[in-house]
Amino acid sequence: MQSRPLPAGSAPAPRKRPAVHRRPEQRAASATAAPTPPERAAAVSLAGLLERLSGYLPEPDLQQIRAAYRFADAAHLGQYRASGEPYISHPVAVAEICAEWKLDTQALMAALLHDTAEDKGITQAELVEHFGSTVAILVDGLTKLDKIQFSNREENQAESFRKMLLAMARDIRVILVKLADRLHNMRTLGAMSPEKRRRIADETMDIYAPIAYRLGLNQVYRELQDLGFQHTHPMRYAVLSQAVRVARGNRRDLVDRILAASTKSLADAGIQAQLHGREKTLYSIYRKMQRKHRSFAHVQDVFGFRVIVPEVLDCYRALGVLHAQYKPMPGKFEDFIAIPKLNGYQSLHTTLIGPTGVPVEFQIRTEAMHRVAESGVAAHWLYKAGENADAMAQVTTAAWLQSLLDIQNENRDAAEFIETVKVDLAPDAVYVFTPKSRILALPRGATPVDFAYAVHTDLGNQTVAAKVNGELVPLRTELRSGDVVDIVTAPHSRPNPNWLSFVRTGRARSKIRHELKVSQQAESQALGKRLLARALQQLDMRLDELDAAQWSGLLHWSGNKTQEELFGDIGLGKRVAEIVAKRVQMQRMASDQRALDEQSGAGVEASPAAGALQLDGSEGASVHYADCCHPIPGDAVLGYLGKGEGLTVHQQDCPQARRLFVKHPRSWIDLSWSPQVSGLFSVGLSVVVSNGKGVLAKLASAISEHDADIIHVRMDDDTGQPTIELRFVLAVRDRKHLADVLRAVRAHKFVSRASRIKPRS
Repeated sequence: MQSRPLPAGSAPAPRKRPAVHRRPEQRAASATAAPTPPERAAAVSLAGLLERLSGYLPEPDLQQIRAAYRFADAAHLGQYRASGEPYISHPVAVAEICAEWKLDTQALMAALLHDTAEDKGITQAELVEHFGSTVAILVDGLTKLDKIQFSNREENQAESFRKMLLAMARDIRVILVKLADRLHNMRTLGAMSPEKRRRIADETMDIYAPIAYRLGLNQVYRELQDLGFQHTHPMRYAVLSQAVRVARGNRRDLVDRILAASTKSLADAGIQAQLHGREKTLYSIYRKMQRKHRSFAHVQDVFGFRVIVPEVLDCYRALGVLHAQYKPMPGKFEDFIAIPKLNGYQSLHTTLIGPTGVPVEFQIRTEAMHRVAESGVAAHWLYKAGENADAMAQVTTAAWLQSLLDIQNENRDAAEFIETVKVDLAPDAVYVFTPKSRILALPRGATPVDFAYAVHTDLGNQTVAAKVNGELVPLRTELRSGDVVDIVTAPHSRPNPNWLSFVRTGRARSKIRHELKVSQQAESQALGKRLLARALQQLDMRLDELDAAQWSGLLHWSGNKTQEELFGDIGLGKRVAEIVAKRVQMQRMASDQRALDEQSGAGVEASPAAGALQLDGSEGASVHYADCCHPIPGDAVLGYLGKGEGLTVHQQDCPQARRLFVKHPRSWIDLSWSPQVSGLFSVGLSVVVSNGKGVLAKLASAISEHDADIIHVRMDDDTGQPTIELRFVLAVRDRKHLADVLRAVRAHKFVSRASRIKPRS
């Protein structure tokens, strides 16, 4: 492509860079095809985009658009889509979609540059230098996290979505550019493999189409759904598309008759109205066939009409005229003007019985409502007159975006955050009333608990019961449109963990989790403090006597930042109170020893086990000796602090300990044995003997004569074999005691081998 000279003040385009870190939907769509002929590459120009932009952007802004185009063109030089087109054709197409919504200059520049960071390694600093911080932030919000290593693709996808949604919450232009990007990718998905088409289409149906709906971009929503349907079920799409084409021809006369009759009736009533025939999308027809278990032949309301009138009052007048012309179907009228949808959509919906008995749907709305219905939040850029319908879309969108930030602040797990957001993206809603007649829109399936949290967090936290239409109902009751909900509260009530099993909204779920976490933290800190105080008391120390130096040393050893955090870990079982108390005792003993050495003038010699926690056998249930390696006094040992498991002692050469260390290196502490260890410790013993009568009895006698207890014995089922292996679990004092037992066992002539059982690798 021929490059043009840069305007004054513009930086030169960067040199060609190697492609790195492409997005999944574009990896297959770029750099895989052979270079195309120069004349085809030259066809990708900015003329079409500039023609669209010249209608609403001044010339200085168009110069910035040209500079962003040249920068992106140079960055993507030599890169091609799977269709064989130069890659720059994609950013230009995305910018053209954004231009249809009349987005501002910065958003259009971000659209042109949105793949330079992800595909070509352009840094954010470079974007800031060339185009300013706002454009760089928009591009960063559109860039996936491919450079970060995640455990699996699902985690990567969830984290990328979270980043994008949070960037959207801070600047709505991020998601508008992203939706334009996804729309063009879906339009050109045919060049990819069937597997990738299906995966990207599924992702679009799960996330992007619902987001488009939630933002009121109904035109984009419908197209994404149809394209997603086409690529997830290509055969069904083809069959249904053919059926609709046939039906369109068969019913053309009927549609024209209804259109002409309705136009005349509205004109006779003095209502200025624009009537347009509309056809339901293939996906909506398919969903209706699935939902009602019908064939296409039995889905009659494939065609409908849109009536656009000047004023809100004209909507209701037009409704009366149409109801007088055709009989309305019972239960098929919805007033989304008085009660708008969650995304700010407003219209009157009514289904009438047409001339031949065919149901026909009419949607009646004003021009302002129509703009919002088609463009949603993008209507803010399309028409900046600030009409009521436009303002409502902005308010509802702002409220939802703020709820995203609230959920994020209380939920740091990416996958859980995305699942929570998916619930709020569900297009179906119910409309319920507070006792003071305020209307609330909630996702279908919402409960009184969801209602309470939608009103106020404190109301949700203090909920104890609910009344629906004046009657007490269980808190898990699903609300229906028109219900009047009254919440009964108690000042000291707190959320019940069981609520998480039935609440529907992301706000309720995140608020319940947050409150449970806070209350659990307070309770665990109080419990941990009591446990540590008791453990210190058993060692003749008091918690309130610990000075600042002792606390500093203890916190440094434990890795906790505050005393409360340490108490919380003890209360939750992450740390063992007796172990922490012994650490305090060791610190005090070391401090006393240093003081004595300083008085005598002697130097302090560091022992081999300095800094290690000593075990003396008096720890009780707070310390567990691992069954995999059966450590005993005299073995080199390490301690594992498992979550809620206390301290587990392993031999240093235990294979299981090595595997745990790789996974959780910070959960290990150094251990040593006290010079005076009390108690008995389990150890495994393998003895291979000649098969014969009385062998087991003689071995048991030899073991007991050396003061070792037999805890368990297992014998291999080798009937008729000359030798047999006996496996004992013994209780011994230490390694020396075990050595004495082994010598006694080996003294018998029928014993061919006796050894301590080593842990399995």
